[in-house]
Formats: sequence, C-alpha cells, structure tokens
Amino acid sequence: MSGKSFSVWLNNEYLPNHPEYSWVKEVSSKSVKHSIECGCTAFTRFFKHQSAFPNYKKKGKSDVKMYFVKNNPKDCFCERHRINIPTLGWVRIKEKGYIPTTKDGYIIKSGSVSIKADKFYVSVLVEIPEAQIANNSNDGIGIDLGLKDFAIVSNGKTYKNINKSARLKKLEKQLIREQRCLSRKYENLKKGEVTQRANIQKQKLKVQKLHHKIDNVRTDYINKTIAEIVKTKPSYMTIEDLNVKGMMKNRHLSKAVASQKFYEFRAKLQSKCNENGIELRVVARWYPSSKMCHRCGCIKRDLKLSDRIYRCECGYVEDRDFNAALNLRDAITYEVA
Repeated sequence: MSGKSFSVWLNNEYLPNHPEYSWVKEVSSKSVKHSIECGCTAFTRFFKHQSAFPNYKKKGKSDVKMYFVKNNPKDCFCERHRINIPTLGWVRIKEKGYIPTTKDGYIIKSGSVSIKADKFYVSVLVEIPEAQIANNSNDGIGIDLGLKDFAIVSNGKTYKNINKSARLKKLEKQLIREQRCLSRKYENLKKGEVTQRANIQKQKLKVQKLHHKIDNVRTDYINKTIAEIVKTKPSYMTIEDLNVKGMMKNRHLSKAVASQKFYEFRAKLQSKCNENGIELRVVARWYPSSKMCHRCGCIKRDLKLSDRIYRCECGYVEDRDFNAALNLRDAITYEVA
C-alpha cells in the first residue's frame, strides 16, 4: 500500500469507525500526510534492503519532529521574535532574527519542530533568490581526512582533531561520570531498592544535555573548518570517497571514526561548494592517495598505517597525510559530486 492509499483508508474507513483516535484530526492534515509519507519511505527503503526495519520513535529517545506548512501564502508566518505554528498559534522564539521574514522578500514554505535535551527547536524551509556566484580563479586544492588530524589541505593548512581539545575531553569526562550515575540508578531499581523514577528522568536529562553539547562542539568545528576552506575561493576541491561503514567495523577505531563525522563534513562541504560555484571532485575509495609518491608517481605497496612519514626511493620525503592531499589535488580520475 502506498502512502496516498493509506491516507485515504485512514481518513475514510479507519478513523470514522474508531473515535478513540480522533485526536489525529486535531493537528494539521498536512502534518499527518507528511508522517505517512515518511513511513512509506522508510518501508520502501527496508524492502529495497537499503536500511533496517522501521522502529517506533519514542519522544524521549528519538529525534521526533513535527512537520507543518504555511497554509495561506498571504498570512504572516514569522516575525522577528515569534513564529506562527498551526494548532499552536504564535510561539515566542528565544533567539531573535535568525529566521528570515516575508518582509525581507523571502518565501517561507514549511517548517518542523524538534526536541533535543528538553529544548524545542524550529527549522524553517525558505525559498531565497539565487545569489551571484563569485569568480573562483584560484588553484584547486585537495583535502585528506584522517584520524590523527581532522583535515589536511594541499595548501599547507592542517586542521587538528577536535577530540584532542581540552574542552571536549572535559565534557567527555563529565559524560562518563553522569552515565555511571544513571546506570547505578537503573541497577538499584532492578534490585528492588527505593529509587524515585523522577530522579532517573532528571539524571537522564543531564546525560542528554551533555551528549547534545558534545555534538554541538563537533558540529561547530566542522562548520568553521568548511567556512575557512571555502573562503580561499579555490576553483575545485578534491576529496576521497571514504568507506566509513568498513572503517566502523574496526573496534579499535570505530569510536574515533564516528566522532569525526566524515559524512556530515562531506554533505556540508558539497552544499557550500554548490553555493559558491566550486567544483567538488570525489575520487574512488581505492585511489592510492597515501601510497603514491607525489614526485615520481611510484606506489609503495608495503606502506603501513603506523608510517607517518612517506619516504620514496627517489629521495622524496614528506608527511604521509600532506602527500595524500597533494595526490588528491592532482588526481585525474574523479567524479563530480
């Protein structure tokens, strides 16, 4: 059954015979249709073996979002300090001036409300006029992503691993301490000891806030790194198609790989390249960027992961990651993302 057929069956057959579920009609009809289409997409991906079986999303555990649309194009949808959400009405916004208004000439299409660590967030889909693309006449660059350093650029710039920063280490220590405290409360509950469930919820909220804070620190570092790279205005960028799924199978490196957020970096980099008219090139994952000598092109088959300095028989000596970034910059075989 398709999402459209399910929507017709729900409205015409199921809800009239089951009045206890009439609360579905209290929210916007387009919000219900959007939820049905999301469920249809999830099952379609499952039957195509692209993802796992869809799970029920619980409010306290999953990133549940409420979708809404702007029903009347002439209505005022957003002002400087508040936003009009269907069935809720005008809702004040803590951070003012972030969402563009119709007075600025933008067309607001839809939005969604989500909750993370006991805080509500609203994101809005806005149609903006196409900006003029700047002339990027500089040379291209190659970007090598790694674990020792986050990103090594062929122009000599190196972006350090954010996980080694003192601030993030301090937050992770706090997270370990709060998780241990939460685990003890659950263990006491299993043993039959007196443990208030309200205290468990308070402790769970502390853990969620720390997770959210750590995630924001890493995301902010990615955004600033991409912005600094794009400001150099290269004519093209070349990155490698990393096998992140295969790297995650290594139990010694899985945590470090997950915390680097390689997929998020590539998605945001591609978005920024499209905005600024920069060509993003992606080389195959089997391209020997680290094993190839940048001077003579000789491939060193016996190169180990522990070899941080690349030494070639022709006398070329260079840092392993910087050598890979140079090879990515000069790659001939690639695909344009």
